[in-house]
Amino acid sequence: MFKSRHSISLLFNANKVYDRQVIEGIGHYLQSSRVDWDVYLEEDFLCRLEHIHEWGGDGVIADFDDVDIQQALAGSDKPVVGVGGSYGNPEDYPPVPYVATDNLALVQAAYEHLKQKGLERFAFYSVPHDQHHRWAREREKAVTQLTAQDGYDCKIYQGHCTSPDTWQYAMNRLADWIHSLPKPVGIIAVTDSRARHLLQACEHTGIAVPDNIAIIGIDDDDIARFLSRISLSSVTQGCFEMGYQAAKLLHKQLNKIDIGNKRILIPPAGVAARQSTDFKALRDPHVIQAMHYIRQNATRGVKVEQVTDFVGISRSNLEQRFRCERGHSIHTELHNQKLARACKMLTETQISPADIAGICGYPSLQYMYAVFKRHFAQTPKEYRQAKEHKENGQAATG
Repeated sequence: MFKSRHSISLLFNANKVYDRQVIEGIGHYLQSSRVDWDVYLEEDFLCRLEHIHEWGGDGVIADFDDVDIQQALAGSDKPVVGVGGSYGNPEDYPPVPYVATDNLALVQAAYEHLKQKGLERFAFYSVPHDQHHRWAREREKAVTQLTAQDGYDCKIYQGHCTSPDTWQYAMNRLADWIHSLPKPVGIIAVTDSRARHLLQACEHTGIAVPDNIAIIGIDDDDIARFLSRISLSSVTQGCFEMGYQAAKLLHKQLNKIDIGNKRILIPPAGVAARQSTDFKALRDPHVIQAMHYIRQNATRGVKVEQVTDFVGISRSNLEQRFRCERGHSIHTELHNQKLARACKMLTETQISPADIAGICGYPSLQYMYAVFKRHFAQTPKEYRQAKEHKENGQAATG
């Protein structure tokens, strides 16, 4: 049967990881449902918002976290589906079908992750309040609600907007705030971008992550993950599912099905736990120093002597303290850090084993092969293939 073709406009900023994942979900719906749509994704649509009503298409899926887009589409005579953040007050939702990331669930996932690490002090690094960051205000409300329910206080800091002119000032003020917090503390950042600010400030001021400050972001953005020496834990939003459900809602409207102002909340996809929240309650300040140095430098091939030189006490003294706190030697910790990084790179990237050996501080590929054979009875290549096979099998049965 012939189906009429529809022209659909997607009003998103494809430079943002959140928007790209939503678009990917929309694309998956197009492929799986085989709808006959012409999809327009314009890079410069913002400059033509005033005349959006003159566009001759059939439907729109748009980022309603952007107030300008939401206002431009108000009163549209075409089907519109909004995508954005959730609100605690039902009256704050726009009067259109709407798919939302569940802000309360996002923050709760981050908070529960920190609590499971044994932390009892919490803080939240947000962004300055304005109409373009309503979602951030909702996340602040969520963390305040969740911590209060458990009898905890949560220190909230909006910080400053960053630009080349204000960057140094903003980072200095952020460092001041970090220093003012009681330690140890778990900090939830409103986005991965803000979490990266925290990691940089801690690195520049010598604050140990995660031993003094454990940090978790929201977005699971690859850029934030790879630009810091300490890998960032993050809550993964269900952006793909949001895009899929938004396309499904629009499809129903184009088929003349009345869905009213249907609202769908999408929970987070999970927590990607990495080094920045690998918190263990260490009491000895010398061991905290040693762990901070090891996390920063293990993959550079440092030796035990360099760790003890950094801490400034004798090797025998530090070894004794280290075994009491960590249950193993400094050499074992250096080894574990390198091996963990190599395993992660083998499973999450396509970088060659030879390059991984160099990045992770092994003197040669043959040496790394010997380590993997001893620990896993597999070569690095076999380890990667086994992980890929397991993931493919899980995907096939999921």
